[in-house]
Amino acid sequence: MIQRPERAVLRPKLEIAFEFAQQQVRELITNHPQVYPMYTEGGQWKIGGETWTNWCEGFLPGMMWIFHRRTGDPDWLAAAEHYSRHLEERKHDRTVHDLGFLFWSTYKRWFDLTGDPAINEVVITAGKTMGYRFKEKGQYLRSFVADESLFIDIMMNVGIVFYAALQSGDADLLRKAHQHTLTTRRYLVRGDGSTSHEGIFDLETGEFLRQTTHQGWRGDSSWARGQSWALYGFGTCYYLTGDRRYLATARQCADFYIEQTRFDAAAPFGPGVPPNDWFAPTSQVESSAAAIAASGLMNLAAILQDPLYANLYLSVALTILDTLCSPEYLGKFTPGWEGILKHGCYHINKGLGMDESVMWGEYFFVEALHKALSLENW
Repeated sequence: MIQRPERAVLRPKLEIAFEFAQQQVRELITNHPQVYPMYTEGGQWKIGGETWTNWCEGFLPGMMWIFHRRTGDPDWLAAAEHYSRHLEERKHDRTVHDLGFLFWSTYKRWFDLTGDPAINEVVITAGKTMGYRFKEKGQYLRSFVADESLFIDIMMNVGIVFYAALQSGDADLLRKAHQHTLTTRRYLVRGDGSTSHEGIFDLETGEFLRQTTHQGWRGDSSWARGQSWALYGFGTCYYLTGDRRYLATARQCADFYIEQTRFDAAAPFGPGVPPNDWFAPTSQVESSAAAIAASGLMNLAAILQDPLYANLYLSVALTILDTLCSPEYLGKFTPGWEGILKHGCYHINKGLGMDESVMWGEYFFVEALHKALSLENW
């Protein structure tokens, strides 16, 4: 049984981490105005480094929206609006599969705050643009890599397609979102709840050919960040649609994460933090996967009607946050470190952002901190 951290002990750590996160973002936008870095190098933000793909710009202003929501600070509101506005034209970007990352974290939060229909229209347009990636043969939204490629990461972006379809009443777009989610469920989620990073399809017939990976160890292994994308993303799809197949899959992915990750005091990376790939012969810590999982597990805990599993998922999420707020992970305790959360991993096979701060790790850590601090009882 995973022991939930005591509120009186954990809450001050969460508050310290949230305040530190604001400090680090404030310094970043002061020292590097209008820059959207992806990862650090030696603890310093890498400006102009290799990115592989253009998918992270929403996370920096996304944190600003969270800071404003929690603190009411008008300076964060002004910064969030400014940094978000610079992304608006990407609502038409057909080169990436990541428009959910760009606009759910920014314009969707903006709309939730203001109710401004013009802001909502940006989110809807981005979701419709994502729909153009759909391959009728195969029934999936293609990745940025190639027409025949399906990524597990897209589960974190298909939510904006569901949203656009539901907001606009577009039945065909809704069909595409459901079909993509079901295709991913069938071909990238295995029977034991583990996930593959990528699936390859025959473009002529739509036949599924094989599982493979870009960022994990092998096609048949389990890349931890992809696992976290899946448990969070399928949970979001259930929240938006009420389709219980998606909830069942989210729980299956969550249970695999919990089963494969150690939560005892002797855990190699601390309780709840996984390696980059659970089955790789050498272990590389991946704190961003833990931050994503913590936030996604809190979502599941909030929507589950099963109190036993809701309590389990919340206990796991809070245990992960307890670890990530420790001196080993929080940059506050490392002089000169410019990021918030240490020991993230971007692309192990390209050697990018290895054992560094990564911007999505920052965002989902801040999001999870905000959720935990907003809990009334735990």
